[in-house]
Amino acid sequence: MVSHSTKEYNNLPATAAGTFTLAEDLTVTRMGYGAMQLAGPGVFGPPADHNAVVAVLREAVALGITHIDTSDFYGPYVTNQIIKEALHPYPDGLHIVTKVGYLRDAEGNWLPALAPEQLRQAVHDNLSHLGLDALDVVNLRVGGLDGPTPGSIAEPFSVLVQLQQEGLIKHLGLSTVTAEQIAEAQSIAPVVCVQNFYNLAHRDDDDLIDALAAQNIAYVPYFPLGGFSPLQSDTLNSVATRRGTTPMVIALAWLLHRSPNILLIPGTSSVAHLRSNITAAAQTLSENDLAELNGLAS
Repeated sequence: MVSHSTKEYNNLPATAAGTFTLAEDLTVTRMGYGAMQLAGPGVFGPPADHNAVVAVLREAVALGITHIDTSDFYGPYVTNQIIKEALHPYPDGLHIVTKVGYLRDAEGNWLPALAPEQLRQAVHDNLSHLGLDALDVVNLRVGGLDGPTPGSIAEPFSVLVQLQQEGLIKHLGLSTVTAEQIAEAQSIAPVVCVQNFYNLAHRDDDDLIDALAAQNIAYVPYFPLGGFSPLQSDTLNSVATRRGTTPMVIALAWLLHRSPNILLIPGTSSVAHLRSNITAAAQTLSENDLAELNGLAS
């Protein structure tokens, strides 16, 4: 069992990027860990090396990470079961964020699952597989696989609000949503985080990030290296070479520089890759680096 005191967390590498307070009882390291890659290929089925992914989770905690992002539809069920095996009973200060709104069929297809009974079952499944009495944060995943889908989210979000009132969820978030959908949800209950597709090359949410920062709401980008053109990749490689690191580390470091409300959840099934990702927390990009990287926006 891996266990760390708060004092020990404060001396570990993940804290180099600082922390962010989502709510009075919820402060996490800005450098987190995304559990999606703990499952098999295509985020489906068990991992090829079970012991290796258990080791990754334990190393994440040892490195001071206090924010793990997961979902019961990863696997399905696989990532949450591995998280429980590796880390339960959970160290003080470790926060697990999950999401609901999709299911997987027997072939691994991603199917929307936003009906009230589906959402309620998903929350109970997450609780059971993680071994928790209440979930720190549940993100409502409502968009399509390629981005947000316009329309009202009041009905599914209200189901999660009811589960929050029942004490099964502490805080609520959203995933793959528009600014209008966020505003609609906020008219029903507080939102502590938003998880959307965003990176150096895909910056449609620039204005949204700034608006959320003004409200002290966390923004959690996924696919930090997704959608780069060859020219953009060449520029990123050039900055990485100049700084003696990898393109992934530079892309993560840029996100940390972009706004103080950005939280990172890079995923990996490799301890070595995890340790490399963590070094982004200590990267200080120069004005020239930032100018060159900011020019990559499509």
